[in-house]
Amino acid sequence: MKPHFHKVPITLQSSFSIRHDIKPDFGNIWHYHPELELHYVIKGEGVRFIGDNISNFEPDEMILLGENLPHTWRCKEEYFQNNPDLNTEAMVIHFLPDCLGKYILTLPEAYLIPKLFEKAKSGMVIKGKAKDKLVDLMRMAVDATNLDRIIILLSIIKTLAETDEYDSIVSGKNTFYQSNESETVRINKICNYTLSNYKKDITLEEVASLSNLSVTSFCRYFKLMTKKTFYDFLIEIRVSHACRLLVENKLPTEVICFDCGFNNVSNFYRHFKKVTGMTPLDYKRKYLN
Repeated sequence: MKPHFHKVPITLQSSFSIRHDIKPDFGNIWHYHPELELHYVIKGEGVRFIGDNISNFEPDEMILLGENLPHTWRCKEEYFQNNPDLNTEAMVIHFLPDCLGKYILTLPEAYLIPKLFEKAKSGMVIKGKAKDKLVDLMRMAVDATNLDRIIILLSIIKTLAETDEYDSIVSGKNTFYQSNESETVRINKICNYTLSNYKKDITLEEVASLSNLSVTSFCRYFKLMTKKTFYDFLIEIRVSHACRLLVENKLPTEVICFDCGFNNVSNFYRHFKKVTGMTPLDYKRKYLN
C-alpha cells in the first residue's frame, strides 16, 4: 500500500512536538513521515496498519515508529457514528533523529541511540515497566517548557534505548516512496471500503471499480503497493476482528466465524491458524490466561 507523506507540524520554537489529543476517532489516512513517533493510546479500539502488519489496538498500548514507517490507526465502526459519548484519546510525540543536534549521535556515550533508531524501523510495541515509565514522562512533556522539554525527551529516548521490554511489529524493512495525491486517494478508498465491508463477500470486480482499474491491473497494482494480494489483505482484516471477538469471550467460535465474513468454519480455522500460528481456541486460552 503506497502511503501518503505527512508533514508533522513542529514550530520553529520547538525541537519536537508533543500532543494530548481527544478526538472522535484517529482518522483513516495511511501515511508516513521522517519523524519518529511515540504513540500511546489512552482510549480507543480498532485495527492498526503498520508497515506490512495488520493488528488490533486497544487502550494502554504504546508503540514507537521509526522514520518513514507507514501507519494508521482505524477505529471500530461505532467511532464514526457521531456518538458524543464515544471518543479516542492519545498522547503522541514526534521527533526527528537529529532533533537534538546531529553530533549527539556520534558521541561514544550515545551509542545506544542509533541502535534504537534502527530497531524502530520495524516498529516496537513497548511493554512492562518501560511503558509505565514512558507514560509518566509523556504526561510531564505535555506541559514542560524550555530546558525541561529537552531533559524529558532525553529521558524518553534513554528509556526506549535501554529497554528490552518490546515486541517488533513488521516482518521486514520495506522502503516506501512518496505517493502522489491520486494514489493516496485510491489506496485509502480501497482500505476504507474493505474495513467497512469485510463481513460480506467482496469481489475483485468491486474493489477494482473503486480504483478505476481492470481486475488484472488492480491485482498487479495492489500486490506492488502492499507486498500481498488483496485476498490476503482481506483475510488478515477478518482474522484481526475474529481475534478481538475471541478475547471478548461473548460469542461461540462458530458465530464469530460467520460474523467476521468467513463462509464456513473449516475455512475460518485454516486461515486463522495461517495468520496467527495457532487455533482460535489456543488463541483465546493464551489471552485469557
